[in-house]
Amino acid sequence: MIGVAFVCSAVVRFALVPETPTGTLDRLRRAFRARFAQLVTAQLALLDAGPDDMEKALADVREGTARLHETALLIQGRLEDGTSDETVARLVQRRIADAEVAAERLGLLLLTARSAERGHTLTLHLPGAPVPLADRLPVRDEATETLRRDLEALRLLVLRPSGMDSGTALAHVRNRLLGYREEENLPDAPDAVQDVFRGIGEAGRAVLGLRIAVDGPQDESEDTPATTRSREELDAEDIALAGGEDGDSENADRTGLRRPTTRAAVQVAVGSSLAIIGGEFLSSQRWYWAVLTCWIVFLNTSSTGEILVKGYRRLLGTVLGVVAGIGLAGLVGPHTWTAFALVLLFIFAMFYTAPLSYTLMSFFVTAMLGLLYTLLHTYSASVLVLRVEETALGAACGVVAAALVLPVHTDRRTNELLGTVLERLTDVTEAAVDQLSGGAAAELLDKARDLDQALADLSASTQPLTHPITPLRARRDTARYVVALLETCAYHARYLAATAELLPTHPSIAADPRLREAGRRIVHNIGVIGAHVSDGDEAGAGEIETGPSIASLLRPGTPGTPRYGRVTDRVLRHLQRLDEAVVGLARPLGVPIAAPAK
Repeated sequence: MIGVAFVCSAVVRFALVPETPTGTLDRLRRAFRARFAQLVTAQLALLDAGPDDMEKALADVREGTARLHETALLIQGRLEDGTSDETVARLVQRRIADAEVAAERLGLLLLTARSAERGHTLTLHLPGAPVPLADRLPVRDEATETLRRDLEALRLLVLRPSGMDSGTALAHVRNRLLGYREEENLPDAPDAVQDVFRGIGEAGRAVLGLRIAVDGPQDESEDTPATTRSREELDAEDIALAGGEDGDSENADRTGLRRPTTRAAVQVAVGSSLAIIGGEFLSSQRWYWAVLTCWIVFLNTSSTGEILVKGYRRLLGTVLGVVAGIGLAGLVGPHTWTAFALVLLFIFAMFYTAPLSYTLMSFFVTAMLGLLYTLLHTYSASVLVLRVEETALGAACGVVAAALVLPVHTDRRTNELLGTVLERLTDVTEAAVDQLSGGAAAELLDKARDLDQALADLSASTQPLTHPITPLRARRDTARYVVALLETCAYHARYLAATAELLPTHPSIAADPRLREAGRRIVHNIGVIGAHVSDGDEAGAGEIETGPSIASLLRPGTPGTPRYGRVTDRVLRHLQRLDEAVVGLARPLGVPIAAPAK
């Protein structure tokens, strides 16, 4: 039977539905394009939302932004295997990062255009954040109608497959959107609305760069001067990118029982022993169900809280699956082919929902077993009830073993990952500010990717703290707030890294040595928070520095001289928001904040 199953799986995997790293990466790129288009659709709804619809529209934009980021992370994990060489991988990685930053910035600019004050990035990352007061738009004037038209055009440009680029219509749309990168092409509108047009132009450039990186050179016969300039910038960046990552040493200094794999093996052994003993008391024939559950709750978990949540989800899915299995077994009865079709459907649903919801996967597995027993004429309600009992026993044994044998508490695990995120944030911010100040070039793309991955790990580890059934409501809100602030910091750091990467090739970006002093306070404050999280010693970790705004640190001394260019002004804005987010991060973590100097 094992041989037959292996042959069937091999035929499907390698012949009927072949799956290669290149094909997987291609599907992920299409998914990224679809997510991008969905986010633009949500942003268009935000533009048109009335006061009563703002909360839902903002929630859709927030969800679309998070999904786009998740897809970008999936692509980053597949680049090395799915591309021909390292140069192509770095180029695609850069274009994906550009598109993600441009899409998120466009949402923030739209929020600002709809609000009484400048929108805060935290609003796009914190579920349940207060909805800004919408006292601007929607107004049916010429500028806002043009804005609606161009947002729809951007969505179509994102979705349009590269093989359908023939003709002048798409080129005309692309040229119009890229034209907004030139000041003289901006429509007559308030500053906040003009900023949205600029954001559309940058998003159009990001789409063009992604198309060139993925699909190769594009038709240039219909290019306008603005489009030509964008292509030249992209070509210069490609050359610069064509011109070693350190191994993961997180656990290199851990040996013996401190090593995560050794600790997990001991915990699983103890939990399995308990499950075998308890399972034998429940059933001498089905005891392995308890052992299987005990094994499964330890997979891809790193703390006692994660194991508890996973065991709860498996038990809930099993209980619901038993109810469904009993009901379906009574309905299909002797209809063999109907039961067989439902078994196949549930197998498909089991694998389809596995990445989405562990509860749903457990539900379909259990419901499928009920139907399978019906096909084999061995169905009985007592067997399905026994499955619930064995599952509950296995989950309980896993939780007991995790809590009593070499436990890793959720707070400890999240603090470790939080420290890693802060280290990665320091690396990206310090390197980006140094490069923007005229320092040597650094591997900013790799640093930004490491930051994103560390933040994704932290978000996963906080699930026990943010789960809806947790009784600790205050801690749940704090965890959500901290993760949202870190996502805000990561967004601004990604923008700084993306801008710094443009420095050698972009004609409108010049190094400004004054930025180094502006970034010093931010890096210091991140280090203080990291030290506080690592050792928990408030007195030894230092205090958060506060003072004048980042922009005021670069104010020229000579009256009447221009302050700085538009790009430097944008960099300052992101530095200012990053500074505010870091100071805001200190408060829920209990890091002391120094009083501003007089």
